[in-house]
Amino acid sequence: MISIWDLANPQLREITVYQPGKPIEETARELGLDPGAINKLASNENPLGPSPKALEAMREALEKGHLYPDGGGFCLCNAVAAKLGLGAENVILGNGSNEVLEFLGHAFLNPGDDVVTSQYAFVVYKLIATSFGAHTIEVPSPDYQQDLDRMLAAITPKTRLIFVPNPNNPTGTLLSQREIDHFMSRISENVIVVFDEAYFEFLDHPPDTLRFVREGRNIVVLRTFSKIHGLAGLRIGYAVGPTDLVQVLHKTRQPFNVNSIAQVGALAALEDDEHLRDTKRVVDEGRAYLHEQLAKMKIPFVPGTVNFVMINVGDGHAIFEKLLRRGIIVRPLKGYNLPEWIRISVGTMEENKKCVAALKKVMGD
Repeated sequence: MISIWDLANPQLREITVYQPGKPIEETARELGLDPGAINKLASNENPLGPSPKALEAMREALEKGHLYPDGGGFCLCNAVAAKLGLGAENVILGNGSNEVLEFLGHAFLNPGDDVVTSQYAFVVYKLIATSFGAHTIEVPSPDYQQDLDRMLAAITPKTRLIFVPNPNNPTGTLLSQREIDHFMSRISENVIVVFDEAYFEFLDHPPDTLRFVREGRNIVVLRTFSKIHGLAGLRIGYAVGPTDLVQVLHKTRQPFNVNSIAQVGALAALEDDEHLRDTKRVVDEGRAYLHEQLAKMKIPFVPGTVNFVMINVGDGHAIFEKLLRRGIIVRPLKGYNLPEWIRISVGTMEENKKCVAALKKVMGD
């Protein structure tokens, strides 16, 4: 009898399905816990929730839920462009910034092509490349830092895309403006550079990659409303790039790829500076607290720059399971070839303290 795998694209055999942070509801069902007593610190979500302005706007927008959304996202694209000092023609919306990764694959990858990224970079880059039959070259990351010189050296005649997450998930490390400028001064125009800046708004002094968009370089900058804006459940993000490159990406986009509720919510969230400042303050204080407590506990960690911290607990999966039974969900990193590590998202101070207290107990077991 023929197997369905004999009919499927052969590269799909090599793909391991992406495993997101464990949901609260699933944990409650499995362990018989009260969902309200579970702290999820696994997916780098906003501990304050969505922008209040976004909530109000989305409630009103539900009244028009029977209508198709604006396929091109005119209002949101214009608002994003104005915020960034670009034109609307430089912006494309995605069902989460992850969808833009698929646009890039459709537009630029063919079987046999190469993609370059760093060891320990966001695992979805490799999944996307593999799904299009491309090969991923993972460059070593000494001390969990991305090495842009090594990435340049890894480019082959078949290289089409380079993914540079900054800050990187799950390590939390950050590339400097000097490193980026040096890298961009040497990159070939035959290679498209993708700067993934999902955590951009958490940074005090973020590098400026939009200057390369304004120069018309072959780059794409990814941003999202999932993190600091607190709209992860709506799946909305965007990319900016030179006009001609964005036009190519639009050719790969499905009609109505971003729903109307998400567009309205993102538009309101974009203008809610107070919510953004409050979130950043809570995250900065929480991250500093976690750094302080981990140092006191003598648990090795990579100093974070955003809303999560990667820590070495010896056996990541075992500690994940022990914390889970105490109602704390963190992220084990075996899928990143970091089996000794877990990643902890910064929560409210109450959640951070509960996590530290639980960590002290399970590390002593």
